[in-house]
Amino acid sequence: MSKDFAETGQFQTYLSKIGSGLDEFLKFEHPDALANGSNWREKLNEPIPQKGVGIEAVSEQLVTDVIANGSAIVRPGFTSFITTGGTTASAIASAAGSIGSPQRYTLNAFNYLEELSLNWLAQMCGVSRMKGVYSTGGSVANLIALGGARQWAFEQVGHDVAAEGVDRPTRIYASAECHHTIQRSAGVLGLGRRSVRLIECDEQKRMRPEALREAIEQDLAANILPVAIVANTGSTNTGAIDPIKAIGEIARANKIWFHIDGAYGLPGILDERIAQLYEGLELADSVIVDPHKWLGACVGVAATFIRDREILHRAFTQEPADYLEGSVDHQDGANAPSHSMDDFGIPYFDFGVELSAPPRGVAVWAMLKEIGVEGMRDRVKRHNDMAQRVAERVRADSRLELVLEPSLSICCFRYIAPGIDDLNTFNQRIHRRLVRGNEYIPSTTKVDEVLAIRPCFVGARSVPGQDDGLVDEVLRLGDELVQELM
Repeated sequence: MSKDFAETGQFQTYLSKIGSGLDEFLKFEHPDALANGSNWREKLNEPIPQKGVGIEAVSEQLVTDVIANGSAIVRPGFTSFITTGGTTASAIASAAGSIGSPQRYTLNAFNYLEELSLNWLAQMCGVSRMKGVYSTGGSVANLIALGGARQWAFEQVGHDVAAEGVDRPTRIYASAECHHTIQRSAGVLGLGRRSVRLIECDEQKRMRPEALREAIEQDLAANILPVAIVANTGSTNTGAIDPIKAIGEIARANKIWFHIDGAYGLPGILDERIAQLYEGLELADSVIVDPHKWLGACVGVAATFIRDREILHRAFTQEPADYLEGSVDHQDGANAPSHSMDDFGIPYFDFGVELSAPPRGVAVWAMLKEIGVEGMRDRVKRHNDMAQRVAERVRADSRLELVLEPSLSICCFRYIAPGIDDLNTFNQRIHRRLVRGNEYIPSTTKVDEVLAIRPCFVGARSVPGQDDGLVDEVLRLGDELVQELM
């Protein structure tokens, strides 16, 4: 019989069943052996149930038809998007949060871990002087940071932009390799996507400080208000790290907000062999990092760090709501009872664009508690080594060409051979066959109009061997296509 209320005392039974299904899926056997038949669409495509089938049947179909036909993103050979399947610790913690504290607010253990984990994350990533706020991903994290930058820039000219709106032309300076969410943030914030001025890069795809300096001088002469300078610590396209110190000094000299997009690459600072590339991080006014990328959290966890979190409060605070005002006492947390509804805790809802939001810090806390900074460092170094291994293989084989030297865990390369008129199209064909093979799944990108095969090693389950396997498969498919052309 269907019920209109949730059963209690059954989580262990059904979570155990789901866990077994996930364990089976994560064995990473041959792709054709994963799914329970090829007709999963037909099994799932049914009219809306008028009468429920019960939790037993739902959990059974989750295992047989849904999990068994899940995403390739979790596979060790998936190196395409900079996102991964969550680690076990992250998944367990996220599930616990969805039940134990569906909102990140009110005084409880999940709320406490929100701030503690932010502090841990900041310390690990070299920005311990900053305070943070979680959001859904790099898109929103950049939006929050640039919202703070907009507020601060207009306050310097005596205008409360959050209250009164934009009243003059503005400018955001960003690397030509910046993530496209920078332009979207400018649009959402009312500055306009065209207010983003892209600064040219050098041959390694790093912003040129001299070009930035010239652009600022031109805009100041035109009475355009600079809002922010955005630098990359690990661009999405190639993994390039901008010259942070030089850019930060230009920002400081011109009194412009300095924002660092480290959504993917900020954890690279843990690799002591390249830590010097992050020199100047202390000059930043805001920094973002996505734990759901390199650190292995379930998707939907990003962090914005800012030197003065009160700026975010002025930028994003809500107008009073009758149903909330006066509903809490804001008493001393140390003296409040457990599970207290007398205190909302830190007002994260006034530091960004979300009111309703799950507790995300518990996932970051669980991952760091499980393997520590040393474990995260080992992962980062392992993945950087895998990119270097691909580069090493490419240099050693005349059929391959290194398009760009790797900075972090991304390596851009392509197959070359005499007699191929259009190498871009040829490598695109190799890539399509790779993807259809469903084992080694990089993306492609353009580097100076050259189409490159672009593996990005970030998955916690990606280990040495996947690097060689990918190169071997590119060579096999390339040789196969050359034979077809003859």
